[in-house]
Amino acid sequence: MQLPPTTQAWTVRAYGGPEVLELQELPLRAPGPGEVLIEVRATTVSSGDRRVRALDLPAGFGVLGRFALGFRRPRRAVLGTELAGVVVAVGERCRQFGVGDAVIAFTGVRMGAHARHVVLPMGAIIVPKPERITFESAAALCFGGTTALHFLRRARLRAGERVLVVGACGTVGSAMIQIARQMGAEVTAVTGADKHDLARDLGAAVVIDAAGFDPAAQRPGYDVVADTYAGRFRQFAPLLAEHGRYLAIAAGLRDMFARPLGSRRSIAGMAAERIEDVVELAALARAGEFHPLVDSVFAFADLPGAHARVDAGCKRGSVVVSMAPSAGGSAHQ
Repeated sequence: MQLPPTTQAWTVRAYGGPEVLELQELPLRAPGPGEVLIEVRATTVSSGDRRVRALDLPAGFGVLGRFALGFRRPRRAVLGTELAGVVVAVGERCRQFGVGDAVIAFTGVRMGAHARHVVLPMGAIIVPKPERITFESAAALCFGGTTALHFLRRARLRAGERVLVVGACGTVGSAMIQIARQMGAEVTAVTGADKHDLARDLGAAVVIDAAGFDPAAQRPGYDVVADTYAGRFRQFAPLLAEHGRYLAIAAGLRDMFARPLGSRRSIAGMAAERIEDVVELAALARAGEFHPLVDSVFAFADLPGAHARVDAGCKRGSVVVSMAPSAGGSAHQ
């Protein structure tokens, strides 16, 4: 198969809104030794992409964020943390995958998935795509799923424990419900009234309306509180049982150093990017036990529209971008 000389990618020319995105034609290089070239079939616009594009970081990370990401614009011009696609070329000494293999790749902090083609080393997080799920669903497997796995493992969640998920129908929250249930926990979801049925379908035993939700008015006794919105340990600590764990998934800098309150403690920090977690998520998806929640599917040509959807703050699960000619902005898949 002869490769095209160029490919298309969405690049970020400055920090700002979706208007800073620009579709560019870039040279396409053949994979070198130990590399694979993947033709992307679908990717996502995650909250991580939005934060980088807009330089909208958790409290306390402003200056540190510019050092890490770039002062005037993102150092990595092509965003995108996850993708599903097909291997179209392999370099020498690449034996794990062959041309034609359908795969999932988690580019994570190295980004680069918002392109029609991606070259990755074999040391990257690449796993076979389960046959039973679509490319659009497969593209949404990694970001929320690995975050949920990371925090629930750090919490050492045990079967029979009670988990409260705040922001239960977003990318991370929807994965948190499913994986906590898979681990044998009883899940209570906090979400908007229009998402109550969805939260139950995902596996929540109890659903609390987010409108007017007041932690102080809730009955305590949760072993784990997973907060997908912010770091609010002191606000939620009274809800925790003895030896309870608060998961600050969107923690600010100060939350990283929150001291325990008696036997109750806060867990914060970046989620690890491990191939073992993606292998596990793919196995769960293959068995029909994990379903990445897809909010909407946008065409690649309308990737800025996908960013705008994430900016709106009302999505249910992941916003997917598809390379399929028929894709285009359908919501609540």
